[in-house]
Amino acid sequence: MSRLVLVRHGQASFFADDYDKLSPMGERQSEALARAWLEKDDTFTAAYCGTLQRQRRTGEVAGETIAAAGKAWPEVRILDGLNEYEADGIMGGLLPELRAKDERIRRLDEEYRAAVESREKYRTFHRLLEAVMAVYVSGKYEATGFEPWTAFRDRVRGALRTIMSDADSGATIAVFSSGGPIGIGVQTVLDAPDIKAAELNWRIHNCSTTQFTFSGNRITLDHFNVTAHLTDPAMLTYR
Repeated sequence: MSRLVLVRHGQASFFADDYDKLSPMGERQSEALARAWLEKDDTFTAAYCGTLQRQRRTGEVAGETIAAAGKAWPEVRILDGLNEYEADGIMGGLLPELRAKDERIRRLDEEYRAAVESREKYRTFHRLLEAVMAVYVSGKYEATGFEPWTAFRDRVRGALRTIMSDADSGATIAVFSSGGPIGIGVQTVLDAPDIKAAELNWRIHNCSTTQFTFSGNRITLDHFNVTAHLTDPAMLTYR
């Protein structure tokens, strides 16, 4: 049996000019994860990440921490199938249509635009994103110019299949990705409806781990959204 450990990237730079960059907290979270692996004497035989900077940097910090302790760390392979959905493109392309025909989404957007304090801005944005993503997953819209949910889901599944098919027997594999792909991984294994992948995403902490055991085409979920290595409550973040 082999192990597949999916890691959500560390905290990114939410509401900054460049979201796709780990914050100082994200760097700390990545180091904490690596230290926990060292304490458990986990040895990884392969590692993967997407092309996004926040995913790659999480893997880099973890690898640097492990290598600095004198332990082997595999070369990280890059698969763009592990990338997150394009939230900016979805919001920019879909929101105007939904504002025009959905009173609830129009109200949520107005609440977000009116928010000033950072906590309120975060809360209202998340409520708006949840509502828009539910429509995105359903496919019941006319807007174009961004990757449809089905294409996103299928490329993530394809990347995970590639990782598992390339694995040696008894492999332990680290995969640095994002909440959306991790949600799809869990949803797929549990044979749950597509909307569950999006709903799971909202609960996945930065730098948490979700683990599967697999052999051939058989795969089972061992644990989801584990954060025991994030011992400081301030390290439990979602963005």
